[in-house]
Amino acid sequence: MQPESPVWRIDICYYFPSEAPRKSIRSWMSSEMSMKPEMDATVTTCGNCHSPMPKELRFCRNCGFRLGEGTAEYTETVRFQNAPPGTLPGNSSPNYGPYGFTAGPMAVSPGGRIRKRRRRMSGMTWMFLGLLIFFIAAGVFTSIIKPIRDNIHVQIAQSVSRSYAGVDDFETTDGGVTFANVEPPGGPADKAGLVGGDIITTVDGQPVHSDDEMTEILRRIPIGKTVDVVYIRDGETKNAKLTTISREELDRLDELFSSRPQGRAQFGYEDGQAERVEIPNTKMFGVQLGKILPNRPADLAGIKQGDIVVEFDGVPIRTSDEFLSRVRRALPYSTVKVVVLRNGERLEIPVKMGKQ
Repeated sequence: MQPESPVWRIDICYYFPSEAPRKSIRSWMSSEMSMKPEMDATVTTCGNCHSPMPKELRFCRNCGFRLGEGTAEYTETVRFQNAPPGTLPGNSSPNYGPYGFTAGPMAVSPGGRIRKRRRRMSGMTWMFLGLLIFFIAAGVFTSIIKPIRDNIHVQIAQSVSRSYAGVDDFETTDGGVTFANVEPPGGPADKAGLVGGDIITTVDGQPVHSDDEMTEILRRIPIGKTVDVVYIRDGETKNAKLTTISREELDRLDELFSSRPQGRAQFGYEDGQAERVEIPNTKMFGVQLGKILPNRPADLAGIKQGDIVVEFDGVPIRTSDEFLSRVRRALPYSTVKVVVLRNGERLEIPVKMGKQ
């Protein structure tokens, strides 16, 4: 904004002979003003185009250059050193206007077009470009990785798709492999009559010496195939027929037992204190009971601490895990026959099961 002060208009007419050189105009005007001291108080000279202008003006009417600081300004104007060429004196070669004087930053070019500054992209534009590049890269990455990932999934599925025998886990032992208990109820090993502690020596005609060999044999056997199993129990060699199942069927049987409406039975002993022991003078093993919980089914039936369980509901008991599994699968409030060894004597004790 210009200060509210009277504006003086000075009309000065000069005559120049046609042969006078143009470059002497500025020197002549300066000499004329120096010879007219009465104009110094009211006239100023533009620092850009050197045109005489009233001193009250802040901007040159010819080129728009700033003439000086006004009375309403309290801070000094900062001149930028990196201004575009031709906008400030001394930063580049001057841009002469159509009348031979240097043109200011807002001057019209000889072609009649106003020069425009180069537009800079805003932050939103950069953000849009970044998102566009990201989605393009993600699409390319997905198109490359997806076939590889699908191939890996197929290979993994083929590697884990194998037959299952329905036991807890195989463990290498002398003469073959053994396991702690059969699970779930109704699984292949359970239907074949195997129990925890049996030693498997041959499957489908192939000798078994380690748990890795057993796993590899089951991987080669087709799901649903019935195979011959040779195993050892209490020092005797026995044979059984076992039909393998898939992992999905194994999980289904386990879920079916876990969610049965009857629930799980209770025997009334500290299962953590039960341990597998060998029966003296035999090749048989049993489960020696630890603490018997008072007023529970085992205590009420006459089971004592130290008794060795060798049979539960007609099933041979050779490991503590097998005994716990058979107790849980028994129907609550049903009566089962438990065979124990006490001081070398064989006892058959009926026990009415409780419920967990």
